[in-house]
Amino acid sequence: MNDFVQGLRLWFAPERIRDEGDTPDYRFSLANERTFLAWIRTALALIGGGFAVDQFLPELAWGVRTGLALALLAAGVLCALRAVNHWVRCERAMRRGEDLPVSGFPALLGLAVAVVAVAMVVVVVFGWESR
Repeated sequence: MNDFVQGLRLWFAPERIRDEGDTPDYRFSLANERTFLAWIRTALALIGGGFAVDQFLPELAWGVRTGLALALLAAGVLCALRAVNHWVRCERAMRRGEDLPVSGFPALLGLAVAVVAVAMVVVVVFGWESR
């Protein structure tokens, strides 16, 4: 739990990460930052998709449209939060000379996006117009 709280503090004071271990090769830190930015782009795409479903598919039944939009928005929020958490965890591991952390989040995110995509295929093929 203490490690979690310390990691959370690093979200808002990243300069404190310099207190952890040794400075890694800058190429690794920059690669970690590029990965963070890729996660943020994914989060923005999911959030944009959620708004698009809500705004541009008014013919869908309210519950279907809202459910799909909220699923995409929630995935975007989780992805953005996970981006920061993953960046901090990787940076700390590199500075400490530890193995990089593993996570099941990419599989969970992929599954969530696949479920929403299948739901959208059903909507496109069979229609789900509001009445």
